[in-house]
Amino acid sequence: MKRNVGILIFEEAEVLDFAGPFEVFAVSSELHNNQLFNVFCVGKNSEPISAVNGLSVNPAYNFNNAPKIDILIISGGAGTRKVMKDLDVLEWIEKTHLQTELTLSICSGSRLLGVLGILDNQPYCTHHEVYEHMAEIAPTGKPQNDKRFVNSGKTYTSGGISAGIDLSFHIVEKLHGKKVADKTAEYMEYYKTNF
Repeated sequence: MKRNVGILIFEEAEVLDFAGPFEVFAVSSELHNNQLFNVFCVGKNSEPISAVNGLSVNPAYNFNNAPKIDILIISGGAGTRKVMKDLDVLEWIEKTHLQTELTLSICSGSRLLGVLGILDNQPYCTHHEVYEHMAEIAPTGKPQNDKRFVNSGKTYTSGGISAGIDLSFHIVEKLHGKKVADKTAEYMEYYKTNF
């Protein structure tokens, strides 16, 4: 089954938070006749967003025309502080999460899951500078400061920035096996012993 991987982006999203996972899922699919994943970015609207440090990115879809998402990836970055107060974005995440096979947050994207109550009483990872804020947002959550990523049901959270790449490889391996993940890592020259 080919899965739709939708990556939520917004103003001041951290570049590697969305670009890293995008590359892992897209390359793994490319190396297998584009049969594994359809990867795309989604924005609140169709206007270009300015990511951290000014990279301009055009979302392929907006909240109104995005196809059904099997794997939702929520970027982190400084912009999450503003987004966590945007009811339209939160409503879209909540609605989309109900229909996903898997939902992943990268870095401080955990704020958005936290404010929705999805991390209540659950283990989670985030950027090392965000744990203090997360204690306010999701006081019953169980921080896992020593982990690169953690799983709670169909929800995964990962630590800061580059940890999203490790989590993405883990998901590729979980869904399609170690050979597929290893072939992708070899092509990308990303050498990690365990995903």
